[in-house]
Amino acid sequence: MSNEYRNNHYVPVWYQKRFALPNQPSNELFYMDLHPKVHFDSKGASHTARAVRRLGFKHCFMEPDLYTTKFGAERSTVIEERFFGKIDSAGNNAVEHYSKFAYPWNGENALHDMMMFMSTQKLRTPKGLGWLSEQLKGVNKDELLKQMLRLRQLHCAIWTECVWQIADATKSETKFIISDHPVTVYNRRCGPRSQWCRGFNDPDIRFQATHTLFPLALDKILILTNLSWVRNPYQSEVGVRPNPNPFRSAIFKITDIQTLRHLSEEEVRQINFIIKTPALRYISSGKEEWLYPEKHVSKSQWNVYGDGYLFMPDPRAIHLGGEIMWGNADGTGGAMDEYGRRPWDKDYGVEGRTHQEGNTLYRFKGEFARRYGPYRRGRSFETTRLEDERDTDEFHQYHLGLEKSKGRIK
Repeated sequence: MSNEYRNNHYVPVWYQKRFALPNQPSNELFYMDLHPKVHFDSKGASHTARAVRRLGFKHCFMEPDLYTTKFGAERSTVIEERFFGKIDSAGNNAVEHYSKFAYPWNGENALHDMMMFMSTQKLRTPKGLGWLSEQLKGVNKDELLKQMLRLRQLHCAIWTECVWQIADATKSETKFIISDHPVTVYNRRCGPRSQWCRGFNDPDIRFQATHTLFPLALDKILILTNLSWVRNPYQSEVGVRPNPNPFRSAIFKITDIQTLRHLSEEEVRQINFIIKTPALRYISSGKEEWLYPEKHVSKSQWNVYGDGYLFMPDPRAIHLGGEIMWGNADGTGGAMDEYGRRPWDKDYGVEGRTHQEGNTLYRFKGEFARRYGPYRRGRSFETTRLEDERDTDEFHQYHLGLEKSKGRIK
């Protein structure tokens, strides 16, 4: 067996390279150990290892034989060599595509490859495998890795139905950091010490107010938000979204991706703090000072970053409905709503829910207009063109009036 595939990077080298500073000759990142080792000398005095080092990519986010399996006395690297080789190759192209995403869209395979890469990435880290091991209760390593492969699409349907936002940090001096668990999950109700964040746990992506964050490059980040939360941010943050079953088909509306949101330095620092906090042991960045977002961000404000809407896409670009119907050449057909429900499912086409979401969505459009003014915080594609950067005065007044007519939320 070749040793080539035994040093397993649970955060791929190609992904790390996306966060190195341009025009730097060395292929290195600042790498922080959040729990540096303590050793004792011959006199019993304790010494703590240096927390931050500058290391090459191949030395970061790596664990020997993390994915190596055993068959009797034989070892196999087939997971690293064949499975992750294919996932990472496609994922590399998909991450590059979305980091440069612009309308009109021209990436046929990018969605599938991005979802498969992100879903697998969330499971393949030491934290992800620790979580999976707790769910499976007592399986050995070989069985754990087998189940990781079987569950690689665990997050795909839920994320596909989210509102996608690609935010930009080019106007901020501070850029994004990455962690040893780079698909980060945030819910304003689920603080770092809450039951949902202990040990290997993350807030459930099926909770209404859960956002999934994935840095794409030094100055780009993908933010996924449950549609039901954008339509009604006044409900329980830890209530479960409609149709939470993860193993099913889902609809993705490419024209709803919101782009051109420019983050302030304060917002980037808050995001970096949220990335750092749930990391298991390691984080890295292009500059050492970016590793300390807590110098600028208060942990006590976890639930009110950005007035509680730090990751929220602009609701003024969101609409009701979303059902699709199709016909096949053999005369058969089908239908699915925006939450992946089929005509035979219990809540498919329920008018009451649509009416409730209509009231709360339009109320939220009004609140958002009041809080952030007439300029859009993200822009999606409308029929044949990108939405305007700024609402007209008349349209802005219309949005402001919605909050009053639907009931103002303080």
